[in-house]
Amino acid sequence: MVSKRINKKEFTALVHLLDDPDEYVYTEIKNKFLSLGPPAIPHLENVWENTYDIILQKRIEQIIHNIQLQNLKNELKKWVFTESDDLLKGLLLIAHYQYPDLDEEKIRKQLKQIIQDVWLDLREDLTALEKVQVLNHILYEVHGFSGSSIASYYSPQNSFFNCLLEAKRGNPVMLSCLYILVAQELKIPIYGVNLPEHFICAFLDEDKNLINLSDENGIKEHILFYINPYRKGVVFHHSDIDLFLKQLKLESSAAFYTPCSHIDIIVRVLRNLIFSYEKLGHTDKIEELKSLLDIATNH
Repeated sequence: MVSKRINKKEFTALVHLLDDPDEYVYTEIKNKFLSLGPPAIPHLENVWENTYDIILQKRIEQIIHNIQLQNLKNELKKWVFTESDDLLKGLLLIAHYQYPDLDEEKIRKQLKQIIQDVWLDLREDLTALEKVQVLNHILYEVHGFSGSSIASYYSPQNSFFNCLLEAKRGNPVMLSCLYILVAQELKIPIYGVNLPEHFICAFLDEDKNLINLSDENGIKEHILFYINPYRKGVVFHHSDIDLFLKQLKLESSAAFYTPCSHIDIIVRVLRNLIFSYEKLGHTDKIEELKSLLDIATNH
């Protein structure tokens, strides 16, 4: 059985109608497959591998993509409403958009190794700055992470977490995400800051559990310093953000200095991807990513 709603004979009959020249018939058949969801994918892939009909292959590819996209929307909606405390999962969901067969276990193992390497060099008596020095040494010197080159800065691959771990290069948001994931797993209070035209991290007081992260104005006094993961973890301060905003001719806002939510980070990732594909002229991907952005922003 392909699923509880359709048996093998019915599935075969539907496949035979996939190359029907009548658009109405094709649309009805396509919608039927979409209603089956992910369980239909391996069966459709098997048909694709055993046919030389180019039209049929293209239609199967489109249906599989549509099933995967719909499933991704459902998973993203679930993450936004009930699982947004898990930043890694949010990043993996976005990566699945471009890499539907993503090996999540491989990524988790890679991240775990980095975390372990940092942990081995940490001590409880280290100051906040010394902890950042350990993070920087492991991330940038031992593992070789760095900011993407100017030539590839706007490449879509820079916005996928799996690509960051493979290429060891990424944009400010992805490198900050790596920094945050490693730090927070080790109970180091480092959070993302959604700075315009950039993305940075903030190191908070060690008693972060007493801090209300939603209190943008009250939290400022608990920020010890800021970190720029894109520039190999260089440390800077409030006045440097003041200068940066002045150069951009932007008015100061508490949101530019204080930690943002994981949902805000995913929204930023999606907007970066949309911008990247706009530069490449991929209108189909732009519309699909905008539909994911709508889910992330309308919560």
